Parts: sequence; C-alpha cells; structure tokens
Amino acid sequence: MTELDRLLRDLGHPRVPLEFAVLLGCLVLAWGLSWLAGRRHRGDSVWFGRFTVDGLLFPLLALAFCWGARLAFMAHDTAPTPLLRLAVPMLVSLAGIRFLARVLTVVFPASPFARLVERLFSWLAWIAAVLWILGLLPQVMDQMDEVHVAFGKSHVSLLAIVQAVLSSGAVMVLVLWISAALERHVLAETLEDLSLRKVAGNALRALLLVVGLLFALSAVGVDLTALSVLGGALGVGLGFGLQKLASNYVSGFVILFERSLRIGDTVKVDNFEGVVTDIKTRYTLIRALNGREAIVPNEKVITERVENLSLADTRVLISTDVTVGYESDTAQVQALLREAALSAPRVLRDPAPAPHLVSLAADGLAFTLYFWIADPANGQANVKSEVNLAVLKALREAGINIPYPQRVLRIVPAGGAGAAGEAAAPQAAGLPSPR
Repeated sequence: MTELDRLLRDLGHPRVPLEFAVLLGCLVLAWGLSWLAGRRHRGDSVWFGRFTVDGLLFPLLALAFCWGARLAFMAHDTAPTPLLRLAVPMLVSLAGIRFLARVLTVVFPASPFARLVERLFSWLAWIAAVLWILGLLPQVMDQMDEVHVAFGKSHVSLLAIVQAVLSSGAVMVLVLWISAALERHVLAETLEDLSLRKVAGNALRALLLVVGLLFALSAVGVDLTALSVLGGALGVGLGFGLQKLASNYVSGFVILFERSLRIGDTVKVDNFEGVVTDIKTRYTLIRALNGREAIVPNEKVITERVENLSLADTRVLISTDVTVGYESDTAQVQALLREAALSAPRVLRDPAPAPHLVSLAADGLAFTLYFWIADPANGQANVKSEVNLAVLKALREAGINIPYPQRVLRIVPAGGAGAAGEAAAPQAAGLPSPR
C-alpha cells in the first residue's frame, strides 16, 4: 500500500472530525497569540510581517501546537492522525517561505532579484512538502544521491550539492537577518549620522556574510585552506586589473568616514548640481531637481573639485536682471525691486534683498536684484520665477517703463537718386561732402 492510499484510508477514520477541530483550534490559537504579540508593532518585521500574522511567528506557533497535539493523540492511542500529519510538512514549508520572504523584504526592500529568489524557493518548498506527504521524498533523495557530478578529480553527488546550497542559503539568510536587526536596533540608536550609520551597516553586513559563508562551506565539507589560493589571485587582480574598482571602493569608505559628503547635501560635481540621495561603496548617487540622476564614481568625488552647498551654509544667492527706461526714478525702482523680492515667502529677510544699478545699457537702466534662499533643495527656478512675477507686477502698477530693445536699420541703394540724395544730405546739414 502506498503512502497516498494509506492517507486516504486514514481520512475515513471516525476521529477525523475531532482531529479537524483540534487542528483548527491550533491555528486559531497561533493566530491569536501572534496578533496579541504584534498588535503594537509598526512597519515591516521578520516576526510579524506587515499585517501582524504574515510573519514567521504564526507558522512557528502553529507548527509547535500541531506537533504537540499530534504527540498527545499518539500518546493516548495508536489511531492515525492524518490531518495533523498533513499539517506538519505544510507548516514547515510555510515557515521556511515566510522566513526567507520577510528577511529579503527587510534587507532588500526593492530588489527584483530578491523577489525572484523568494518565488523560486517557494516553489521548491511546496514541492518538497508534497513529496513528504506522499512519502516520495526519501526515494527522490536516494535517486539524487546516485547522480554524481565531476569537478576535476572529485565526484560529488547531486544530493550533496543541493544540501550544500540549501545550508549555505539558510546561513546567509540568517546572517542577513542578524545584520539587519543590529543595524536597526543598535546602530540606529548609537549613531545619529546617517552616512556613518550606513558605512557601519555595510561593513557589519560584509563581515557577517564572510563569516557565515566560511561556516557554511565548512559545514558542507569544503576545505577552507584552498581559499588561500583564491585570496592571492584576488589580490593580484585588485593590484592590476581591478585597481580602478578598488580605488572606488576605498574612496567610498573614505567619503563616509570623513563625512565630506553626506546624504541630503546639495552638491555640484562636474557641472551637475543636485542632492546626494545615496552613497554606495563604489559610487555616489546625485539627483537633480529636474529628476535626472547622476552616478558619480567615488574616486572622482575624492580626486576632483566638488562644491558642497550644504557643508557650511545652506543659503544660496540668486540674482535676476531687469531693465527700465532712462526716465525712471532709480530710488523708486530699487525700493520696488526690494519689496517684490520680499513678497516671496522663501526669500530670506536677513541678508536682505539688494538691488543694484549695474549698467547704463543701450536700451535703459540695467538693474540686478540679489536675494538669498535657505532651502535650495526645494528648487531655485520656482522662487526666481515668483520674484520675477512680483517685479513685473510692481513695475507695471508704478507706471515704470520696461523698454523694448530698439534698432534702426538703414537700406542704402546701389546708385542713382539714392546716391545723389545721400551726397546732398551732408551739405544740407553744413557738413563737407565725402570725396
């Protein structure tokens, strides 16, 4: 009799309704305890998820209750427990899926590769649960153990490779969980600076991943002494072919430790101005006010000139030009320009706006209005447009002329009457005729 036939036979036992009630009670009890434990929790969490019961705690509690109920039934008599036997592998698979999904969501919230790994593991976990229920899992493992893959002179079974991948993956996910928890609850409380907290989190995560990988490789029987050759080759590669990449990584840590650039600073690098949105170990991400983003290698930030508009003072000086007629009262024009600038809410009162007569131009009196703002991250063109509109309105209401550029174009004919008229014009004016 196969495992499936035995399961179908056991489902017809008279005690199945009682077992169903016990299983339902275990699930309700696990849900209630998860809700009570996580009702005050806010945000995404590995234990509670986004909605309190979609984290790791619910399947673990349900698995513990179901396993305890099954042991209690088996201790009372030898009657089969098909429903609880079905629930155990399903809850084990659900706990593994929830653990992987929640850790990847917390550590990599917007990574499509993490979502792909989550879906792939979900399919594998449910397939393993079905094979477990049908009793085919030992046979599948035996068949995988008979398939060998050659690596040089070594032969490794397919089962050993799968077990190595699963164990290494479990260790990596556990390490990511520990690093995320330390970064959220330890570094967030001890380090107030966002940039320093980020570099400490990256260094801690890299250290834990290396240690976890070494433990995982050692657990599956990999000789760690062979990694020394790989380390020497990696050093040679960094010294020759990867020197630019290594320089960018070192520059990234220098930037984060020195805090010459911080996340949120308004900077100008190579004629590109924007806000620093992220500092990676290899590059710095700068976002302009128009939505464009620039990926600047960290070596460029270290070795070239960078204007940090937020390092010492966030105030930025903006200027706008206006030309009025020569008949205008300069004192009145300056007063109107100053009042127009102060009408904009973002323009600072101290230092006060300063209008200056900068040129006696061909078309009129050229004024330049200087004013300061303290929040350049909110845009400069919008506040300049607001000031220009206020200036235009004030000058029109005061009746001050804003002259148009005027040019005189004279067309001289090639000869004839035009030439005679042109020669008579200087004589009529009392000037000598051209010779």
